[in-house]
Amino acid sequence: MKKMRLILGDQLNHQHSWFNEKSDNTLYVLMEMRQELEYVTHHIQKVVAFFLAMRSFADHLKRNGHQIIYLQLDAEENNQSLTENLQWLIQRHGIEKFEYQLPDEYRLDEQLKEFCETLDISTEAFDTEHFLTDRSTLADFFKGKKQLLMESFYRMMRKQHEVLMDNGEPVGGKWNYDHENRKKMPEDTYVPQPKAYERDVQEIVDLLHAFEVATIGNIDAQSFIWPVTREEGLDLLNFFLEDCLPYFGAYQDAMTTKGWSLFHSRLSFVMNVKLLSPEEVIRKTEAHWQKNKDIPLSAVEGFIRQILGWREYMRGIYWKYMPDYREENFFNNNRNLPSWYWTGETKMKCLSHAVRQSLDHAYAHHIQRLMVTGNFALLAGVHPDEVDAWYLGIYIDALEWVEITNTRGMSQFADGGIVATKPYVSSANYMHKMSHYCSQCHYDYKKKTGDKACPFNSLYWDFLERNRKELDGNPRMGMIYRVWDKNSTEKKNQIIEQAAKYLDKINEL
Repeated sequence: MKKMRLILGDQLNHQHSWFNEKSDNTLYVLMEMRQELEYVTHHIQKVVAFFLAMRSFADHLKRNGHQIIYLQLDAEENNQSLTENLQWLIQRHGIEKFEYQLPDEYRLDEQLKEFCETLDISTEAFDTEHFLTDRSTLADFFKGKKQLLMESFYRMMRKQHEVLMDNGEPVGGKWNYDHENRKKMPEDTYVPQPKAYERDVQEIVDLLHAFEVATIGNIDAQSFIWPVTREEGLDLLNFFLEDCLPYFGAYQDAMTTKGWSLFHSRLSFVMNVKLLSPEEVIRKTEAHWQKNKDIPLSAVEGFIRQILGWREYMRGIYWKYMPDYREENFFNNNRNLPSWYWTGETKMKCLSHAVRQSLDHAYAHHIQRLMVTGNFALLAGVHPDEVDAWYLGIYIDALEWVEITNTRGMSQFADGGIVATKPYVSSANYMHKMSHYCSQCHYDYKKKTGDKACPFNSLYWDFLERNRKELDGNPRMGMIYRVWDKNSTEKKNQIIEQAAKYLDKINEL
C-alpha cells in the first residue's frame, strides 16, 4: 500500500513513532502555502522561522532515508491550499491511504476532517506524541466542577508525572513559589546577551516579497537569530539552564529597557513546532537543578509550572471550549486597536518599548504581553477580535491553541472568568513597581488627572466604573471597588472625564 503522511509546519517532532519505520511506499509531505500565510498577518520573522524549521526538518528526514515531498511557496505545482495540494498529490502518486497527525488548531482540524470525508481511500489520524495530556484531559479532570483552577490541574500533573515530588509531597514543602517570582530587577543587574543562531535569510525574505506576502515587523535578513532546528533548541535550553535559570525566578515578571529577552528561555517557538518536547525540557531542568542546588527552587518550580501547568492547561481549555471560545466578548468591547500597536509610536514608555520590541524581535515576555499591551487594550475597551489578530500575528510562538486562550481568557477576560478569576488590569502603580519604564516616560505615573497624567490611571478606574455591573459580584474585586467608592463624586467625575479625553484621542497618546 502506498501511504502519504502529512506533516504540518508545527509538527516537526523528530521523535515521533512514524519515523521508526522506513519505506519506499510512504511519502511524507510538507508545504509552504498562502493559506497559512494569510489567515492572519504574521510577523516576518515568524514566517521565516517556520520556513527554515520546516525545510531543515525535511532535510533531516531525507538524510534518515525517508521519502519526502516538499512544496516550497514558489513551486509551480503549489496550489497554495492544503486540501487542493493534498488532492493533487494523492492522484499523482496513486496514494491508497492518507495519514495525518491531529492538528493543534481547530480550523485545521475541521479542514482535514472534512477533506477526509471526501476521499475514497482509507484515512487515519495520529496523535502528535508531543503533549503530556490529550485534548480531553482537562475537561475530564474538571468534569462537574464550577471553577477550572489552573493550580488544581498543575498539582495533578505534578503528581501524575512525578515532577519535583518527594514521596508524594512537593519538593520544598510547597506547590507554588509564585510569590517569590515578582521582584523588580535592580538597574545594575547583569543581563546576558541573548543566545543567537545567526544565518542569512535573504532568499526567503525575497521570496515573500516576490509573492507580495503581507507581513508585520522587522527583520535583519543577514543575521536571523532564532533557533530553527532541534540541535539549536537543545543548545538554547542548555544556555537557559546555565546562564538564565538562576535569575529567572526572581525577575521573570520584571520589565526593563536593559534587554529584550532578559532571563527568559525563548524556547516557546522550538517547543510549539515540536522540535523539543515538554517532557524533555522539564526533565532536563529538574536534573540540572539536582546537580546545582544553589539555583533557587522558586526559579525551577516557576519555569516548570509554565510548561507542565500553564501550557498544558491552556491547550485543554482550547479544546474544551472551541469553537465558541473565539466569539467570547464578556464586556462587549468594540474599540479598534490603537494605531501605534503597529508602530510603537506612543509617548507611553512601557507601551512604546513593548510594542517596538515585539516588532523588532517577534517576542515579548509574558508580563509585557499581559500587563502592558494586554492591560491597555482591556482598559481601553478594544474588541477581542482585534487583540487576538495582533497577538496571533506578531509573536513568533503564537499559534491559536495557546494564543487565544491567553488573549481572550487571561489577558482580556473576554471569557468572563473561565481562565482568570478576575481581570488582569492595573493602574500605573504596577508599572512603576515592576519596571524601569516610568522614570523615562513622558507621563507622570503618580498623576490621575491633569497635564501628563499617566493614561493607565484614569483608564483603570474608568474601566472599573463602566464594567461595574459585570464585576461587582466578583469576590476579588470588592476591595478595589471600596477604594473607588471612597472618592467624592467630583473626584470620580474628574477621573472619568480624563479617561474620556484620552480615549477620544487614543491614537495620539
